[in-house]
Parts: sequence; structure tokens; C-alpha cells
Amino acid sequence: MLTVLRNTWALLLGMLLLMLGNGMQGTLLGIRGGYEEFSTFHMSVVMSCYFVGFLFGSRLAPDMIRRVGHVRVFAALGSMISAVLILYAAAPDWMVWAVLRVLIGFSFSGVYITAESWLNNASTNENRGQALSLYLIVQMLGVIAAQVLLNFGDPRGYILFIIPSVLVSLAFTPILLSVSQAPAFESSKPMSFRRLYETSPLGCVGIFLLGGIFSAQFGMVSVWGSQAGLSVKDLTTFVAAIYIGGLVLQYPIGWLSDRMDRRKVVLWLAAFGGVALMMPVAFNLPFPLLVLIGAIGGGVSNPLYSLLLAYVNDYLDKTDMAAASAGLMFINGLGAISGPIITGWMMGVIGPSGFFLFMAVLFTALAGYAAWRMTQRRHTPEVSSSYTAVSPTASVVSVEAAAMVEAEDARLG
Repeated sequence: MLTVLRNTWALLLGMLLLMLGNGMQGTLLGIRGGYEEFSTFHMSVVMSCYFVGFLFGSRLAPDMIRRVGHVRVFAALGSMISAVLILYAAAPDWMVWAVLRVLIGFSFSGVYITAESWLNNASTNENRGQALSLYLIVQMLGVIAAQVLLNFGDPRGYILFIIPSVLVSLAFTPILLSVSQAPAFESSKPMSFRRLYETSPLGCVGIFLLGGIFSAQFGMVSVWGSQAGLSVKDLTTFVAAIYIGGLVLQYPIGWLSDRMDRRKVVLWLAAFGGVALMMPVAFNLPFPLLVLIGAIGGGVSNPLYSLLLAYVNDYLDKTDMAAASAGLMFINGLGAISGPIITGWMMGVIGPSGFFLFMAVLFTALAGYAAWRMTQRRHTPEVSSSYTAVSPTASVVSVEAAAMVEAEDARLG
């Protein structure tokens, strides 16, 4: 682990600063949108646009990198992110924000692909799993720390938009000054969706549903907080709890999934998440219990993402894992685009509790589908791949790297 940290500290530091900026803007827009009196529907469109841009970035950024190189793409997209973060405050109009969210989603997708290519290139087969774990921890810590920073300014002003812009600009300094050689970029073509679904129906459906859950957590939580009348301190505490839950429970759940039928873990986790998130819908809970519910939601959704990736890989040859990863990323992106829109509609119909109801319904649907699939496919593979933690915000590069780790672990037995 120390060797990995020594070889990648500059990249990880840069990613920490990037996640500080991204974590701030995601929460801040929901708060500022409430002050600007944007409707819940308008804000749901704004939040959904990030995932539209992210999905386009995942498809177009690899070709950009091959044409002009990592460094140019990294610098250009970083400048775009920094500029957009300032423009939010300069043009508080929901339609302008929607366009800016597409741009920033596209830019972050390209930045993640570039940075994760460097991380993958700096890793070996022996330490790639450790590098991915460190990368995940840094991402989570960045978003958590961002919530703290939001308490040091007024969301109605400019300073909280300037801070993430500065952090993002600074993030590229250690990365670009320390990386001596840009890696050769290779990206697998996705497996056909038909073949992917035939390989693992549960994996495809589960990844799609989790896309909606995660985009609701990441995109609509601040809109929910504004509609529910939470203070900035309370809202940032709730958002931090989501990521703390995801960080703390990632590895215990991964350990468990490597020792029993993964479908059972998916079933019970999703059912637990569905029941927990129905509590704020059915009862008027005090804020400390809401924070606990948030931690449970994040603690279930983040590990489920990695768990489903590992489950799909259980049914694939090593040579097919990278292609399947690209296809699963696209399916997840489609689910993510729809998440904020449907959540916003439900919040407009039934109020703030629609935020929790949407995720509870998706968790319940996942649990039900997992239970049904267990009656259709009774046996799991004799040799399973290992669980490797991956963030739902990771690019296809990290997902493919995780597949490489799982394949190598399976080979070694």
C-alpha cells in the first residue's frame, strides 16, 4: 500500500481536490436553486443534465485522448470545469445551469478517464487492487470534505462558487507536473447489450436501477434538503453521511460477497435498503434518524454497484470482462439520466418524501428481481471472481481495471 501511495500520491492529491470541487457544486446548486425559487422540476432537469454530459463524455473522451493526447484533454477539460463553476453564480437561470451541467458532466467524465488511465498505467497486476481501493477512498473523502467547506460561506453569494473553481484549478498542478509519461490509451468496445443481458440479466437490470438510485443521491439530495427546509449545516451533514456509509460498508459487504452466493447478498442488501428508505416516507423522523437513513442508503447503493459488477464477471471469460464493463457503464448511465427527472416529478407530486420513495421503490424492485432470478438460474459458477470496490462515479477505465483485478484473483484461486 505504501508503495502504491508513493507512486501515485500526486495523482491522488489532484483527484482529492477535484472531488472537493465536484462535491461542493453538486450540493451547492440545490441550495442556491432553492434561494432562486427554481421549481423542483427545473432543478431535476438541471441535475439530470450532469449525467447526460457524463454519458456523452464516456463515449467521446476516449477518441479525444487518442487524437490529441492525455495532457491536452486533461488541461482543456479542467479549464472548462473551472470556468463552469464560476458561471453558475454569474448566470442563475435554470436553463443556463442545465447547459452548464452538461458541459461539466462531460468534462468530469473526460478528466476521470484521463486520470484513471494514469493510475492504471502506474499500477501493476500485484498492486492494482490496492490502487483502486486508494482511489475510491480519496474520492469519498473528497466529497465528504466538500460538505464541510460549504459551511464557510453564503450560498447566495459568489465565494462558494469561487472556492471549488480554485480547487479544481489547483488539482491539475500536482498531476501535470509529476506525471512523466502519458499512458497509451486503449478502450474496449462494449459487448452487445443482448449478449450482456443473456450473460447476466440480474447484472444488467441491477446496474440500470442503481444508476437511478445513485443519481438521485448525488443529484437530488440538495434539492430535497431545500424543499424540506434543512439548514446548510443539516443538509451537508446528511450528504456526508451518504458517502461515509458507502465508504464504511464497502469492504465488509465485499468480504461477505466473496464467501456466499452474490445473489443472496444483492437480495438482502436491496431489501434492507428499500425498507430503510421507506421509513421517512411512512414516519416523520427526527433529523438524527434521517442522517442514519442517509448512511444506510449510501452504504447499500455503493457496495451494490461493485457487487453487481463482480457478479457479472463471474459468468464471463477473462477476455470478455473489459468489453462487458464498457456496456455496463452505458447501462448505468442511462439509469442515471432518468433518476433526477423521476425523483423531481415524485417530489412535485407528494413533497420531499418523494426523494426517499423513489429510491425505496428501486431498491425493492432490485430485491424482487434478484429473488425471481434465483428461481431461474439455480447455480452460480464454480470459480467466482473476487469483489473489487469501484465508485459509481468511476469511468470505464477503473471498471475495466477492476475486471482485470477480479480476473487475476480468480486465476490465482
